[in-house]
Amino acid sequence: MIKAKDIMTTKLITLTSKTGFTKAAKILLDNNINGAPVVDDQGKLIGVLCQSDLVAQHKRPPVPTLITLLDSYIQITSTKHLEKDARKIAALTVGEAMTENPVTVNSESAIEKIAGLMVDKGFHTLPVVDDGRLVGIIGKEDVLRTLLNS
Repeated sequence: MIKAKDIMTTKLITLTSKTGFTKAAKILLDNNINGAPVVDDQGKLIGVLCQSDLVAQHKRPPVPTLITLLDSYIQITSTKHLEKDARKIAALTVGEAMTENPVTVNSESAIEKIAGLMVDKGFHTLPVVDDGRLVGIIGKEDVLRTLLNS
């Protein structure tokens, strides 16, 4: 059975929450990667920044969906979702654009679980964490490479 430790990248390119938006985009593009883990000053994983987080700046500002009922307006879209979208659109730093508390796998996770998370949840990048320590990262390319080698 193929596990995360067999396909993960261990030479990590990480960002901090204070990294500027433009610098982060350049790092992702220069290294030809879709995303990178975001770590704090102690190296603990606090988020993931993906190209889609950066592209979100060009999205239209969210407009709440409202319905009228008995001369009252009821907001259908959650305020939390609107705030998150607005924050990403206005982001200047990685900390403002990243996905916080990302879903992770451990080095013993099976490739089937990893592929399932990527397909079912739309993840492009999954950090690999063992005992609270970031040990690697897996991108869709890593999974595809494994399929080609099989």
